[in-house]
Amino acid sequence: MNTALWVVQIVLAAMFVMAGVVKATRTKDELAPKMPWVEDFGATAVKAIGVTELLGGLGLVLPAATGVATVLTPLAAAGLAVTMALAAVVHLRRKEYSGIVFNAVLLALAAFVAWGRFGPYPL
Repeated sequence: MNTALWVVQIVLAAMFVMAGVVKATRTKDELAPKMPWVEDFGATAVKAIGVTELLGGLGLVLPAATGVATVLTPLAAAGLAVTMALAAVVHLRRKEYSGIVFNAVLLALAAFVAWGRFGPYPL
């Protein structure tokens, strides 16, 4: 089970770091064609979402890999699960149902990591 948790942590980390970098470094106008939800938010909020995803992705792997402040790994996973729940609400409001499915999958994977690292398979 520890191996499965590590695989999920690494995959989630890669996805969130990449998504976070894109949102944190590009303008709203550059993001809008592929992410129409950005039109509902200010530029600062979009960048904040990107930084949150970037830091959450790093938090999934770095504390666990270094052995320093390992409690941050399940906290990062829980935070990303909350982020995905909020993202699903945005997509529901905008009637972007395919986005909700993607958010639900990421939420489930992040919740799995949080459960495993808080519970029976701590670092």
